[in-house]
Amino acid sequence: MTEISTLNTEGIEQIPIYDFSERAYLEYSMYVILDRALPHIGDGLKPVQRRIVYAMSELGLGSTAKFKKSARTVGDVLGKFHPHGDTACYEAMVLMAQPFSYRYTLINGQGNWGAPDDPKSFAAMRYTESKLTAYANILLDELKQGTVEWKANFDGTLQEPTVLPAQLPNILLNGAAGIAVGMTTDIPSHNLREVVNACIYLLKKPNATLEELFQFIKGPDFPTEAEIISSPSEILEAYRKGTGSLRMRAVFQQENGDIVITALPHQVSGSKILEQIAAQIHAKKLPMVADLRDESDHESPTRLVIVPRSNRVNVEQLMKHLFATTDLERTYRINLNVIGLDGRPQVKNLTAMLQEWLTFRTGIVQKRLQYRLEKVKERLHLLEGLMIAFLNLDAVIRIIRNEDYPKKVIQKTFNLSDFQTEAILELRLRQLAKLEEHKIKEEQDNLSKERNQLENTLGSESNIKTLIRKELEKIAKNYGDDRRSPVVKRETATALTESELLPTEWVTIILSKKGWIRSAKGYDIDEQKLNFKTGDELKAVSTGRSNQQVAILDSRGRSYSLSIRSLPSARGHGEPLTGRLASPPAVSFEWIAAGDPDESVVLASNLGYGFICQFGDLFSKNRNGKTVLVFPDSAKPMPIQILNDVKTDSLVAISNEGRMLIFQVSQLPVLARGKGNKIIQIFPEKGEFLSMIAVLPVNHNLILHSGMKNLTLRPDNLAGYISDRGRRGQKLPKGYRQPDRLEIKEINLLL
Repeated sequence: MTEISTLNTEGIEQIPIYDFSERAYLEYSMYVILDRALPHIGDGLKPVQRRIVYAMSELGLGSTAKFKKSARTVGDVLGKFHPHGDTACYEAMVLMAQPFSYRYTLINGQGNWGAPDDPKSFAAMRYTESKLTAYANILLDELKQGTVEWKANFDGTLQEPTVLPAQLPNILLNGAAGIAVGMTTDIPSHNLREVVNACIYLLKKPNATLEELFQFIKGPDFPTEAEIISSPSEILEAYRKGTGSLRMRAVFQQENGDIVITALPHQVSGSKILEQIAAQIHAKKLPMVADLRDESDHESPTRLVIVPRSNRVNVEQLMKHLFATTDLERTYRINLNVIGLDGRPQVKNLTAMLQEWLTFRTGIVQKRLQYRLEKVKERLHLLEGLMIAFLNLDAVIRIIRNEDYPKKVIQKTFNLSDFQTEAILELRLRQLAKLEEHKIKEEQDNLSKERNQLENTLGSESNIKTLIRKELEKIAKNYGDDRRSPVVKRETATALTESELLPTEWVTIILSKKGWIRSAKGYDIDEQKLNFKTGDELKAVSTGRSNQQVAILDSRGRSYSLSIRSLPSARGHGEPLTGRLASPPAVSFEWIAAGDPDESVVLASNLGYGFICQFGDLFSKNRNGKTVLVFPDSAKPMPIQILNDVKTDSLVAISNEGRMLIFQVSQLPVLARGKGNKIIQIFPEKGEFLSMIAVLPVNHNLILHSGMKNLTLRPDNLAGYISDRGRRGQKLPKGYRQPDRLEIKEINLLL
């Protein structure tokens, strides 16, 4: 960016608005990224969190101290280190105290600090009390041992640490979440023992692969007992890239027929879950659930009870539906974006994060040892001067009593440093006892051993690694715990369809001549009692199940489909199909049929051609439908015939000339759409056409109804009409050559 500034006549600097805006936004962006939203890889804390922990330590609010009002801590943080809003500061403090938000809490709260159902229901800071937890010691114990750099606070009156000397990779243990300018971070929490074991392995084998580390870190570990159901390969890939996602699912069990949810995904509210399930019940989308209860209490923080309507309810299927439609299963983002040791934000994979933290920890340990070594050397230097004074006590006393400037004389006489001489002059009379000389010699011996040990450790990389390993093992023993969030392989949850959710019942679909459709419960509807609009009458009737689709065939051979559940009730006249389907005014809706998609049906035209297709081939989501049966404009479609068994069923075809042909339906071709093959031989030019068709299963009688008369043709009477497809057929008996309707009735084999 090139910035051009000039001075006006009044000596005021002038900058182009473009340059000023760009610079201001970049400065703001860097501030938000580095000083507000993203954690540091060293201690895993954002600036406000670091300042809260440090301020509490300065107030003496250690784990063994008495509780103090939270308002005092917030006041110290704002007044000394963090000049921002008290609400935001207190919320950051609350988050570190909530055991359901932080895997390893840094603050021990007393009072109302929120609940899993409503994390922001905490009391005001004037009502709550707090102090640091024992776990916070891993961030503070080495703070004043020369381990970290310090910087001036906002007004330059105090010093604050730039980072805390964490003894554990807190960045992974407690995780972090934040939104900066142009970047975010979502680091899940992990188990302390697992992370420590991975660090120890990485110390032994610096070039370890991610797959090797994955033996120790199985995945994130949230402060909830809900299951992580992402596959190991998905978790491994997220760790490899530094970005990804994982899924958590609630844990449930069955008690006396009820479903009891005992653990919810991280940061999911039980009250919200109940609201989501209740909304589905209210919308009549969960007919298999009779009741909901929240039995959560102090002993059982999560206990949500779902009462099935009966013991026939498939619990596994119900829970899969709830997992798919509520927050009982939730997806979490993984974005390992942190501020590294170079001061720059970067998305790192798991291996890089552990390696960089070990580099940070190694630097902390080296600084701590070096700081202690310097203190030991300084003390040894002082003790050396004191020992000289004790060995020459009379001479020292004489110089002090007789010389005007004893310091210079003592320093010159015994070749001492200014520091040593000052220590001799500040000796008290009681320290001149003979016993003090023995104490000095003993302290010299102990410090000399410690100095040699420190120099030996600092001079060897392997010794430093061994020290870090032992310290990690000790801390893991003190603070480690078992995994809470088990990694479990589960099937993918799928929501139940509307037809699966709602009860299934028999219905009758009624189509009027003018294209009005409706449905009535049951399959024994008396057609004579149906009412129609003036000038309208019955066109077609079909029975089916309420969870099925109804196929509608128009006069052009186009097929449409509607859900039976969506049809209006038969208490009225129904609805016109033209309101739901797009068809020209001259086109009429001829036939309807209900069935399952995998059922087979016969489609035919009155020209005597037809074919077999799947019932699903008649379904169409398009309002314009789709062409399935092809025939000339002068022809008409025959009623849709549903087959029982393609291999054994026969097809009955009757022409207007009174000829009947029966043949195996398997002789027809199977098509998705088209004209089909010849069913019966007719001569359209002579006015002949196919007038009736019906499916005749095995062991069924064919009954011809003609006016008040009927003729029953048993299987042994049908032999003369049975032939191959496309034949002319045989004449029916007089009086039945133009039957009103055909009835297929099963033979009672027991009689």
